[in-house]
Amino acid sequence: MEDVLTELPPPSRFFQEDLDNFATPSPPLSSPSLLFSNPKPDQPLCPSLLIIALSSPSLYIFHHISSKTLIGSLVLPEIPFSGNSSEPSLGDKSCNIYALNDMDNLTLVVLVQCSISAERSSAVAKLLIGDQIIPKRVLIMDSVQSQNFRGKLAPDETYVFKLETSAERKGLDGDVCGGSSLLKGLDYFPSGSVLDGLAAALLARCQMRKIRGTLCVSWPRYGVYVVAMVKSLLQRNVLPGFDLSTIGDAKDKSSRLTSIKNYPFDSDMYT
Repeated sequence: MEDVLTELPPPSRFFQEDLDNFATPSPPLSSPSLLFSNPKPDQPLCPSLLIIALSSPSLYIFHHISSKTLIGSLVLPEIPFSGNSSEPSLGDKSCNIYALNDMDNLTLVVLVQCSISAERSSAVAKLLIGDQIIPKRVLIMDSVQSQNFRGKLAPDETYVFKLETSAERKGLDGDVCGGSSLLKGLDYFPSGSVLDGLAAALLARCQMRKIRGTLCVSWPRYGVYVVAMVKSLLQRNVLPGFDLSTIGDAKDKSSRLTSIKNYPFDSDMYT
């Protein structure tokens, strides 16, 4: 005779998705929003260049640029503020917006230091490139995802590729941004490879609004050599008026060692 107390129950006749129908649905998340330090800024903001840093190398570089001013933040209800430091830090889960101190042009930099889900990417892209921020040109900086890349990526080699909107490739609005490509001479992302998430949503947003947009992706995701390559690219093509030479060298070693516990770089980044 079977022991009903210790015998394993029979398999369920329902699929997991059928069982989920009986569960109470989660309440919908509130929409993300932009919060500016000036309650009544001169809106919309129309920067000549909007840089959105998603990759670890780009976040590291822009975090250490001193000539920038915090002007606002992107607020996501699902990202808690608990655990963040009082001053901006690489270990924070935040999405701060900075203005680079450039007298000639307004350049905004968004440091995305938190994970944005695929479901929220479109809403975030509409906020960063929408009615409140209307950029003339956009540069998105992300990392190559090895599982989405067609071909082999050697872990000891550094690569940088780009994707462009139609407006950027054709050199539209030459009187405003100049007719040449922002990352002139850089190889295009190989055909057959895939990019997704927030970076893809931002580039699609630029394409829809006919904005000159460039997506720059680097490999590997972490390491001193890829930081040096990205820094050189920014200095040469994007921010020639800024001195980035001291970022990541021996003079900056003390600040790098301070952030090692919270920042997900490989250990060779801090040696």
